[in-house]
Amino acid sequence: MATETVLITGASSGIGLELAKRFAADGSELILVARRTDRLEELAELLKREHGTTSTVISADLAQPGAPQHLMEQIQAAGKQVDVLVNNAGFGQLGEFSKISLDRQLNMIQLNIASVVALTHLCLPGMLARKKGAILNLGSTASFQPGPHVAIYYATKAFILSFSEAIWKELKGTGVTVTCLCPGPTKTEFGNESQMHDTPVFKHNAMNVEVVANAGYRGLRKRKRLVIPGAVNKMLAASVRVTPRATILDIMSMLQPVKKS
Repeated sequence: MATETVLITGASSGIGLELAKRFAADGSELILVARRTDRLEELAELLKREHGTTSTVISADLAQPGAPQHLMEQIQAAGKQVDVLVNNAGFGQLGEFSKISLDRQLNMIQLNIASVVALTHLCLPGMLARKKGAILNLGSTASFQPGPHVAIYYATKAFILSFSEAIWKELKGTGVTVTCLCPGPTKTEFGNESQMHDTPVFKHNAMNVEVVANAGYRGLRKRKRLVIPGAVNKMLAASVRVTPRATILDIMSMLQPVKKS
């Protein structure tokens, strides 16, 4: 049986790194992608030492237009095919929409949405031809409601959930599956980088990254459409359906406050 090749974006830390460990433990060959080459190389050495896994390290900034296409050209030039695609790379930013730079917000849309769409579209033909494959897209509990003070991030994650579920339906019967992993706040570098680490939503409900990655990995292997790790997160996602929209906006604004200048 041929070794499965797994492409993981944002593999240098957090959920992406933990997912790489789980695929490696399962004997998968990995293509590790992120901006920080040194971290990717350290991870590749660790996975080889612990699991005998072969990893291809590719440095790429997927927030740049054209980067997904260039990444796939490099993968093809290396003679690799993608059997499993993990669209994990992404970032957020706490702050009022009018005060966050336009460039940063457009980069967020490029990374969180455009790169996911591009890589999915580029990898699908091969999977469909082989009648086998899997895609894991990283959504969020942010996918289920708007997020005042984190407006663009929440909107991008709403797109990911909608997109994932739609193509999950389109691909039924093809042998290719799509799973959307929607964790709540998770103990990774994301909290600090997005400046959300001190907000109530992070302080009181952050899950361990290993637990989140395990849930996503199991969900993909079980070919699930949607995975929401944690009982509290499941309850919160469900409550959005019956709570007035104005109330949700008030609650989210209180959970993610910003300092007024």
